[in-house]
Amino acid sequence: MKQFLVVEDNHDIANLVSMHLRDLGAEVQIASDGKTGLSLAKKHPFDLIILDLMLPGMDGLEICRRLRGADNATPILMLTAKSAELDRIVGLEMGADDYLPKPFNVRELVARAKAILRRVDTHITPASVSGQLQAGELLLDQAKRRVSVAGEEAELTAREFDLLWHFATHPGQVFSRSQLLDSVWGYGHEGYEHTVNSHINRLRAKIETDPSSPRYILTVWGVGYKFSDKLADD
Repeated sequence: MKQFLVVEDNHDIANLVSMHLRDLGAEVQIASDGKTGLSLAKKHPFDLIILDLMLPGMDGLEICRRLRGADNATPILMLTAKSAELDRIVGLEMGADDYLPKPFNVRELVARAKAILRRVDTHITPASVSGQLQAGELLLDQAKRRVSVAGEEAELTAREFDLLWHFATHPGQVFSRSQLLDSVWGYGHEGYEHTVNSHINRLRAKIETDPSSPRYILTVWGVGYKFSDKLADD
């Protein structure tokens, strides 16, 4: 049974979200303040954390930063105020996997949660029987969900790993931002393309020697992105 944590100080929203998540057959714990939420997230293995940005005691950005700093890769869906574009960007920079602006439709939140679970549970590609893939100085291990660059481990979030694996298992294939949203995020919504850009920028910062002149994830101007086919068989 899946384990979810909802960190939300609005009791009506927390209870409504929890009720719908339980309809997925999940067990849900609720924390109404940041410190309690962080403590629960550290003590128990959750499949997904739904995290409000504005919380008493400790805000969602700080919780996200501390979890990622402790190598906790639990997927995080962050809830933000509709006008807080900067906060959403910072949240993604801190390692949140996705965000949903308030006010939101509960059905969309459930769809996002299901997409995350589907991605984590069944994101399988046929490119490598061993579950490992070598490309240049990159070594990807799908079973352990680890990436190393020239022998040094790169700390990626769950979404960043899936995005990199998707690219690396389709070398030379050009993907639009909408296609990446469909394939990696599990949904496609017009207006969310900048989410892809943010993740690719962070991913490049972690795996590229010179992110301004990338070697692995290349921009195809006017179309999208591709993984270099010149490195796939190195």
